[in-house]
Parts: sequence; C-alpha cells; structure tokens
Amino acid sequence: MPSVVQPEVVNIWHNCLKIIKEHVNQQCFKTWFEPIRPVKLEDSVLTIQVPSQFFYEWLEEHYVNLLSKTIHQELGSNARLEYRIVIENKSTNNNSTPFTVNKPTHTNDAPGYLKKPNQPESAPKEGIKNPFVIPGLKKMQFDSQLNQNYTFETYVEGDCNQLARSAGFAVANNPGGTAFNPLVLYGGVGLGKTHLAQAIGNFAKENYPSVSVLYVSSEKFCNQFIDAVKYGSINDFINFYQLVDILIVDDVQFFADKDRTQDIFFHVFNHLHQSGKQIILTSDRPPKDMHGMEERLISRFKWGLTTDLQIPDYETRLAILEKKMHAEGIELPREVVEYISYVVTTNIRELEGALITILAQASLMKLEIDLPLTKKILKNFIANSQKSISIDLIQQKVCEASGVAYDQLVGKSRKREFVQARQIAMHFAKQYTESSLKSIGRAFGGRDHSTVIHACQTVSNLYDTDISFQQMVDNIEKQIKMSM
Repeated sequence: MPSVVQPEVVNIWHNCLKIIKEHVNQQCFKTWFEPIRPVKLEDSVLTIQVPSQFFYEWLEEHYVNLLSKTIHQELGSNARLEYRIVIENKSTNNNSTPFTVNKPTHTNDAPGYLKKPNQPESAPKEGIKNPFVIPGLKKMQFDSQLNQNYTFETYVEGDCNQLARSAGFAVANNPGGTAFNPLVLYGGVGLGKTHLAQAIGNFAKENYPSVSVLYVSSEKFCNQFIDAVKYGSINDFINFYQLVDILIVDDVQFFADKDRTQDIFFHVFNHLHQSGKQIILTSDRPPKDMHGMEERLISRFKWGLTTDLQIPDYETRLAILEKKMHAEGIELPREVVEYISYVVTTNIRELEGALITILAQASLMKLEIDLPLTKKILKNFIANSQKSISIDLIQQKVCEASGVAYDQLVGKSRKREFVQARQIAMHFAKQYTESSLKSIGRAFGGRDHSTVIHACQTVSNLYDTDISFQQMVDNIEKQIKMSM
C-alpha cells in the first residue's frame, strides 16, 4: 500500500514548481515538471519521483542547475535532491528504485550542479561469455539475453504487423506446439522484428518458468563458433544450443557464405525441431531471397510460418508515438503528434528519433512546442521523404482515389472529372518531386509547362474555397505519403 505524502512535502514541492515555472516555457514545464511527484523530506533531502529512466536522464542533463538552485532557495544551501525512478517489474509489485543525487566535492563546478548518481546495484549478468560448458543434469541456468522492455504490452499492433503479432502470440502461448516452427519474421530496418521476437521470449519465460529461452544475434553465434573451433570445443558448443527450449536468432541472413557456421546451425536446428523445441528467426528478407545460404537450410526455414513486417501505416505510427509518450510521461499537442506521424513514414526508429529531436531542440531553445516549430525542426525529415515520391506513385494514388483510369488521366479528354484529377496529380508532382515543369507536363501526355502552372493555380484556388475538394485533396495526399 503506497505511503501518504506529508502535506509539508507537497507544499514545499509546490513552491519549487512556482519558482521553476518562472524559468521555463509552458510546454517544457508541462512535459518535464508536472509529472514529478514529491515523496518525502528527511534531513534536508527532498525525494521526488519521476516516471522513467529517460525522464530522469533528461532532467539531469538539461535542468540540473535549475533544480539545484530551486531546492537551495526553498530548503537552504545544505539541501540535496533524491530521485525515485518508477520501474515496472512484473515479477513483483510496481516498485521504485531510488537514485541519490549529491553535490560534488570539487569546488570548481558551477553552483548548484548536481552530480550524476551511480546506477543501483543489480545481480551481475554472466551473459553467454562461455556457453560451451556442458550443463549438469539439472536444468541449465544462463542469461536469456532478452531485453525486458520488449513485450507484447509495449508492441503496437496494426495492419502492417497483425499476422506476425498474432503468430508470435500463439507461439509464446504454446512454444514448440504450433505449426509455426520455425517462425521467421522478416522486414526492413526498424520495423519491430527484434521487439516482437523478444516479446515472444519474455512472455514464454514469464508464463513457463521451467522453459529455457535464449536470444542471440547471428554475429554472436558466428563468433562463438569461431571460438569453439579455436579451442577445440565444438561438441560443447553444439550441446549447449541443443539444450535450449526456445532459440531466437536475430538477423539470420548474416549466415550467408559462412559454410561451416551454416553446417553447425543446420545440426542445431534439426535437433531442436525434432525435439519439439521452438525456433524463432528474424531476417531482413524472406528465405527465398537469402542468397549464399545452403538450400537444405532454406528449405527448413520454410517448414513453419514466414511472415513479414511492413512499414507502419499512419494510424499505427500515431499509436506508436502515443504509447511512447505515455511511457515516458511526455505530453504534446495533438496536432503535433499527428503531424509527426504523418511526415515520418520510413520506420519506427526514425519516428521515435523525430520525437526525441523535437523535445531536445525545443527544450534547448526554451520554446513551446507547437505545429510551426515542429514543421521547422522536421524539415529535413520531410525533405528526405519527398525525394522518395515519384510522379508514377502520385498518378497511381490519384487514379485510385478519383476512380479515373491512367489513360484518362494522361489523355486528351476535357471531361471535368478527368481534368480535375489531372490537375491534382500535377499539383502534387510539383510539390513532392524535383521534376521540372516541363518534365511533369511530359509525364501527363506531353503537355507544356504553362498547363502545369495553370493546374497548380486552379488546385490552390479550389482548395481555399471548396471544402469537399479540400477533403479530397487531403485524402489523396495522405495516401501518397502512406505509400512511401
């Protein structure tokens, strides 16, 4: 049961917030200080609770002097600050781990500087420094190498990954007992393959404590095999991997052209599969496109389910950002979040990178985050996205949205719906490609540059005066961006 915070502690922190509010803009205050909760005050040490490790690190890096001066002003020069970081732990109740922050002993530091605390002690992780020791008769113990943050709860499902997520959840509930063995997850960089694969491992590990789970990158597997050859312990190496219940191998395409490694992995794969153990593989391409792989290995990769993770659509990107912000205790205007989701379309890593960039620059410039500032900060993201849009793509999306055939779009007909669709396509071609007006006109049935200029002016005028036309253009633009 949570302890009751003393009223005087609440009042002290309230006074601190009033001081802080005078030195930062409203958005920074709302994002980085409102989520903080006072915990206790003992011997001039004020303990405050922050929602995450990221949150704590950001405060320490950007607002450490302000916090220190504020605490000193409110509690005196001997006052110190202690952070309590909320860490979710499913094996116990939601506990918090304290991080003590002290003034440094060296005198040359700026007044009020708060020293970065040491991380809390935890049980040492042995890793897989030497996996080549044959385990004893009892269940072997080793670090699964899983990232505890990669769970199904933190994984956002959308049309782009629905099948992969559903298959992964089925495997996690019944490892080795489904037809999805092996489960091969493939897709481009930053689309969540590693997250989903490790989510399976974390779920199985939590719900089936007796099951041994191991996550390993293909590069690490190769290096371990090289060491096994070097020290004459190949049999121990094989025995270790054959005793794993759930084996997750990341970026398996890197086994290409490594014949001896492939041969060893083939034997490990066969043994695990025949023993009813679960195998999960990730790759940047489907098995059929894994050049440099032995055919017998590729055929085994195809035994189970191969499913891809695609670039997330707009709605999924929006959900990913909202979940990220909620986890980190961040609040932004809705229109800003929608805009980020709208223009950053490549992968999840760049989406999260865009969010961090906006927060960092706005904080450093001490500006409130709004839509104009967001557009300014993300102009490079947008520029990079625009370069990937072609006239062909624009024509395709306009045809799909308007119901006009391609031949009608580039033809000579002056029928109203054909002309309007043609003008919209020309408008987007000028806006989103680097093609000259002459090149754009040529792509629309050999028209001249003056026709393109007239089309752009017509679209602009109608957009400002006709709401239904505006909605149609906005919808087409969204479809173009979501197809990149």
